[in-house]
Amino acid sequence: MPDSGQPAWLQEGFKHLWLPYAQMQTAPRPLPVVRSAGVRLHLADGSTLIDGISSWWTQAHGYNHPHIRESVAAQLEKLPHVMLGGLANEPAMTLAARLAKLAPGDLDHVFFCESGSVSVEVAMKMAIQYWINRGIRGRTRFVSFRHGYHGDTMACMSICDPDEGMHGHFKGYLPEQVVVALPQDKASEDAFADLLARRGSEIAGIILEPLVQGAGGMKFHDPSVLRFLRQAADAHGLLLIFDEIMTGFGRLGTMFASEQAGVVPDIMTLSKALSGGTLPLSATIARRHVFEAFLSERADTALMHGPTYMGNPLACAAANASLDLFEREPRLAQVAAIERQLLAELEPCRGLKGVVDVRVKGAIGVVELDRAGEGAWLRPHFLERGVWIRPFGNIVYLAPPFVIERADLAQLTGAIVEVINLWSRERA
Repeated sequence: MPDSGQPAWLQEGFKHLWLPYAQMQTAPRPLPVVRSAGVRLHLADGSTLIDGISSWWTQAHGYNHPHIRESVAAQLEKLPHVMLGGLANEPAMTLAARLAKLAPGDLDHVFFCESGSVSVEVAMKMAIQYWINRGIRGRTRFVSFRHGYHGDTMACMSICDPDEGMHGHFKGYLPEQVVVALPQDKASEDAFADLLARRGSEIAGIILEPLVQGAGGMKFHDPSVLRFLRQAADAHGLLLIFDEIMTGFGRLGTMFASEQAGVVPDIMTLSKALSGGTLPLSATIARRHVFEAFLSERADTALMHGPTYMGNPLACAAANASLDLFEREPRLAQVAAIERQLLAELEPCRGLKGVVDVRVKGAIGVVELDRAGEGAWLRPHFLERGVWIRPFGNIVYLAPPFVIERADLAQLTGAIVEVINLWSRERA
C-alpha cells in the first residue's frame, strides 16, 4: 500500500511506535487493520485477509464473537476494574472456580496475571519458594528443553533454548538453568535420568510445553514424553510445570495437552486463548500440595506477587464467555475437522525441494523449510493471495481460529502450497 493510501494515524504513529521482533531501521510499515470479524481482518484500504495464525494463537472462537463482546460490554457498564488486593469481583471469582473444575486432577488454586510470560515467572517463583517454605534450600534451578520457548521476560528467557538466537544477547545476565534435549528415546531418557541423579538437589522444577514446542520451531513430541517426565519428577521429588499457554484450550484437540498423556503437572500456566483472544489475561494454576506449602501463621511464607491488573473484571468476563462457548459449541470437533483438512491439503508440500517436513497436530499445520530467514520473501506472496500467514525462522505454519469454514481453510492451505511451490522452483 503506497504512503498516499495509508491512514494518517499509521503514518504518524509509525514514527514513534516500537514494534515487536522488528529491526526498526528496515521494518516495513505494518498493515492497518480497522476491523475484524470471524476469521477476517479488514484493512484500511477495504481489502480483507483470512487470518491463518489467530493473532499469535489467541482466537479460538474467531474475532469479535458476539457472546464475548456482549459479556465484556455488560461488565464495562458495571465494573471495568478493581484491585484484587483485599477486594473481590464476581468475574474473577467465577473464573477461578471454573478453571479449577476444568483443569486436570487437583490443579485447583488459580493465580491471575496479565501476560503469559508473567504467568511463567510466577510459576518459577512458586516452585522456588515451595522448597524454601518446606525448609529445603539450594533448589534454585530449572530443567527445560532445547527448542523450548516460555516468554521474553528475564526469568523466562533463562529457560528458553539458549541457542535459538532470540535471547543470546543476555547470556551472563540471565540465571543459568539446565537446558537439555527432550527425552524421546532410550539414550536421551538415560541421559535425563543421569542428570537428575547428579543434580536433583539443585533443581526446583522441570518445565515443558506439552506436545508442541511452539515458538522454538513448532516441534512435536509424543504423549509418552510427558509420562516419562512425570515419572522422573516423582522419582526425584521434583515439581513438574507445564506451559500450556499455546497448547491449552483446544488447540491440540483436547482442552489441555496434558490430558492426552493422562498426566497432571504440579503447576500449569495458561494465557492466549484464555480470554478468547480479546483482553490480556493469564493464569498460573497450582495443585493442592503446592498451594498448601504456602500456608502458615508466618507472613513470610506467603507468595508475595501481585500484578496490578490481576483478575481484571473485563478480562475475566471475556474468559468466562469463552468457556461458555467451549461448553455450548463444538470446538473440539471443529479442531478435529481442521486437523483432517490440514493433513490432506498440506501434504503436496512434502518432497518439494527445500521442504524438510510437513506435520500436523490438532489445529496446527507446519511446513518446515531447510533454511531460515525466508519470511521477507514469503509474506508478500501470501498477502497477494488474501491470507495473513507469518512465517518465523524456517517454519511456515497455520494455527487458524477453530470456527474457520472449509473454504477459508482451503484458501490458506492453497496459498501455502502455491507459494512454497514457487519458492521451491526459484531455488532450482
